[in-house]
Amino acid sequence: MTVARPRTKSGWERQLKATLPVFGHRNWIVVADSAYPAQSRAGIETIASGAGQIETARKVLAALAASKHVRANIYLDQELEYVAEADAPGASRYRAQLAGLLKAATSTALPHDQIIAKLDQTAQLFRVLILKTTLTIPYTSIFFELDCGYWSPEAEQRLRRAMAASAKK
Repeated sequence: MTVARPRTKSGWERQLKATLPVFGHRNWIVVADSAYPAQSRAGIETIASGAGQIETARKVLAALAASKHVRANIYLDQELEYVAEADAPGASRYRAQLAGLLKAATSTALPHDQIIAKLDQTAQLFRVLILKTTLTIPYTSIFFELDCGYWSPEAEQRLRRAMAASAKK
């Protein structure tokens, strides 16, 4: 595990720009709240961005949109929907900002433990980049599971059906 603290605010942006071209399907990028733990698995790199959650997520989304080779499946913590404003001031405002940010994207809400299990399993073979932000509201991490940008799930299904049909001959 590598933990890096960039000297400048844009250090994490340079790291994202350098990492994204080598990432492909099955790699993950996580935009995490400030309490997200530094994980010990070797393939996970954690960078403290020093930036806000929405700002960081916006820049990750823009980088992904500009990339032709990958797209992202987005996972959100299901618990976020139930975080009370009284327990975490700013939670309602954050949910509204996040909804605006992701309005053109499809996201899936799953229990936090399920997402972490998927991430941990993936990190056994593939690299993960975690960008820790300054946000102090629980269950606000945004998980981007990268997938091939130029090959759709439907094309993959057609390929697998063709292979299965060919094997039966």
